Amino acid sequence: MKAIKGGEFLIRQTKPDEVFTPEDWGEEELMIAQTCRDFLKQEVLPLVDKLDSMEDPGLMPSLLKKAGELGILSISIPTEYGGMGMDFKTSMLAAEAVGGGHSFSVAISAHTGIGTLPILYYGSEKQKQKYIPKLGTGEWLGCYCLTEPSAGSDANSGKTKAIKDGNLWKINGQKMWITNGGFADVFTVFAKIDDDKNLSAFIVDKGVDGLTLNSEEKKMGIKGSSTRQVFFNDVKVNAIAQLSERENGFKIALNILNVGRIKLAAATLGAAKEVVTVSVKYANERNQFGRPISKYGAIKYKLGEMVIRTYALESAVYRISQNIQDRIQGLENDGMDKGKSTLKGIEEYAAECAMMKVLGSEVLDYVTDEGVQIHGGMGYSAETIVEKAYRDSRINRIFEGTNEINRMLTVDMILKKALKGELDLMGAAKSVQDELLGIPDFGSEDGGLFSEEHKLVESFKKAILMVAGSAAQKLMMDLPKEQEVLMNIADMAIDAYTSESLLLRVHKKINTSGEEGQDAYKAMVQVYIHDAADRINKAGKEALLSFAEGDELRMMLMGMKRFTKTQPQNIKELRRKVAEHIISVNKYSL
Repeated sequence: MKAIKGGEFLIRQTKPDEVFTPEDWGEEELMIAQTCRDFLKQEVLPLVDKLDSMEDPGLMPSLLKKAGELGILSISIPTEYGGMGMDFKTSMLAAEAVGGGHSFSVAISAHTGIGTLPILYYGSEKQKQKYIPKLGTGEWLGCYCLTEPSAGSDANSGKTKAIKDGNLWKINGQKMWITNGGFADVFTVFAKIDDDKNLSAFIVDKGVDGLTLNSEEKKMGIKGSSTRQVFFNDVKVNAIAQLSERENGFKIALNILNVGRIKLAAATLGAAKEVVTVSVKYANERNQFGRPISKYGAIKYKLGEMVIRTYALESAVYRISQNIQDRIQGLENDGMDKGKSTLKGIEEYAAECAMMKVLGSEVLDYVTDEGVQIHGGMGYSAETIVEKAYRDSRINRIFEGTNEINRMLTVDMILKKALKGELDLMGAAKSVQDELLGIPDFGSEDGGLFSEEHKLVESFKKAILMVAGSAAQKLMMDLPKEQEVLMNIADMAIDAYTSESLLLRVHKKINTSGEEGQDAYKAMVQVYIHDAADRINKAGKEALLSFAEGDELRMMLMGMKRFTKTQPQNIKELRRKVAEHIISVNKYSL
C-alpha cells in the first residue's frame, strides 16, 4: 500500500483497512495512557480549585515534577536522553489522556511540547545532553518565548533583538502570554540578530541577569496555568546558547507549531470525553417532572450530538497520527535522523494538523457549551467541573494560531503543494468540471455496507475541488485576500476529512467485529455525514456566490446541490440511538 501524502485525501480514495483506529491500540500504549489518566485522577483533579486559585505558586511545578518521576514527561524523548522513546502516535494518545486536566493539561502540554521539542529537534548534541534529560524528568521545566505585544499571528515581525557582544549574545526585548513563564528553568527565546529578516532562537537559563517577569496574567480560563510577560534587558548568554543556525528560528517556530496543533487536537479530545461523561451522569441523576432529564428528547439531542462529534474527532485525529507516524518511519528507514524525520513527517501533513486543531477546539467548545446547558443552573456554578471546562476551552481556538489563521493556512498549504506538482489538484478539479458538463450518474447502488455514505464522501471532495479550483482560477493572486472564501473552503475540507475518517473507522470496526451490536456506531456515521452535507453545501454556496456569476455560477450551484444530496433519513431517531447507548452505560464508552 502506497502511503497517502499530505492533502492527498482530496483526490484519493482510502479503504477501511488502510486506516489506524483507536481499536488498534496495543497493550503497552493503553498502559501508558492509563498511567496518565490515573495520575490526573489521583494527583491533579482533587487540586483543580487550588491550582486555579494560584495561592500556592509551587503547586503546579511540583505536579509536573511528580509526572516526570512517573515518566509522563519523557514519553517521546529518545532513550539515549533518558526517555521512553515511544513513537509519535503513542505521544498523541498520552496527550489525549492528560487532556482532561484543565490548567494542568496546558502546563504539561507546554512543557513537553514547545518547552522541550525545540531543543530536542534543533539543539546541538551538547545542548541536548545538557537540557533534555532534566526536562524529561521534570527537574527543569521549560517554556517558549515567541509572542510579543505587536507580533502574534505574524510571529516573524517580532522586535526582540540579539546582538553579538564579544563571545556572548546580548538580548533585549519583551515577550507576552508565556505559558509556564512563572516557574520555567529553561526559556527558548526567539529574537532577530541585527537587521535579519527572520528570527533566530536562543536558550536562556532562569536566573540570568536582566531576565525579569511581570506578575501573573488574570485570565478567563486556565487560571491555574502560569502566564507571564517576560522582559530581556541586556540579557547575556554564551555563544553556544544559540539554537540551530542563524535565521532558522522562524522555521523552528513554524515546525513546533505544527506539532502543537495536532497535539492540541488530541488534548481537546481527552477533555471532550470527560465532559460527555460528567454530563451524562448528571442527566441520569437529575430528576424533573418525575423522571431523569436523560429521558427527554431535548437532552438526548445534546448528548447524542456531543458523542457523535467527539467520536468523529477521535477518528480523524488518530487516522492522521498514523499517517504521520508512517512518514516518520519511512524517513528513518531511509537514514534520516529521528528528530529531523519527526519534524519532516509532521510537516508533510501540516494542513491536516491545522485542520485537526480547528476541529478539536471547536468540538470541545460545542461539548462544553452543551455540558453547561445540560447542567442548567448548576452548570453556571463555579463549583462544577463543566463551568471550569467551559472557561478553559475557549483559549484553544486562539492557542497555536487562531482558528481563522489555521483555516487559511489549510487551503494555502494544500494549494502550494499543487503548485509544486506534489498534488494533482488541478487535474482532479478539471475532471470534476467535465463531470458537471456531462450527464449525472443515476446508477443504482451496489447495496454494500455504507455504499451511499462512501459515494457521498467522494462527492464532498468533488465539491471542494470544484469550489477551490474555480476560486484559484478566477481570483488568482487575489485569492489570499479573500479570507472568507478561504475559510469556506477550509470548512468544507475539515468536514470531508472528518466524515471520511468516521466512516472508515466504523466500516473497519464492522468488518472486524460484525454488524451485531453496532447500531449506535452506524447511526453516528449516518448523522454526521448527513449534517456535514448541509454544512458543506452552505459553505460551498457562500464561496461561489462571492466570485462566480452567470451561467458558470448556475452550473456550479447545481453541482453543489448534486454533490451534497442526501437520502431521507430519520436523523432524530438515529441521534437518539447514540444518546441512549451512552445513557445506558452512564459514561463516554465508545
